[in-house]
Amino acid sequence: MRFMVLVKASPDSEAGVMPTEQLLTEMGKYNEELVKAGVMLAGEGLHPSSKGARVRFDGKKRTVIDGPFSETKELVAGYWLWQVRSREEAIEWLKRAPFDGGAEVELRQVFEMEDFGAEFTPELREQEKRLLAEIESRKA
Repeated sequence: MRFMVLVKASPDSEAGVMPTEQLLTEMGKYNEELVKAGVMLAGEGLHPSSKGARVRFDGKKRTVIDGPFSETKELVAGYWLWQVRSREEAIEWLKRAPFDGGAEVELRQVFEMEDFGAEFTPELREQEKRLLAEIESRKA
């Protein structure tokens, strides 16, 4: 099972306040544990929403909305992509993260091909496999 771990933004992260050396050190140790355990597939921090944009879709119309965005509690400041055996295992790993100060982190399971049922036809499955193989080949 794969899970996306979404680290919610805070007033500090939205203001562009960088983490302390101590937090970077603790997070580095935590990420090292995740990697050694085969859990962490990816993970990055994100710039504040002031450097971002949103695109609103309405039929054929596309509207670009430049950041910053006002609802800090709804914004993402970083993420991990984890491979674990269960939701419970993901929660146990997340409880060990070196956050404090009221940080909030969301955990969401990633859809796998088999989750889509019959609507995900053999042709669509083959297309998905080709795309994933191409993505992997570009990493090399």
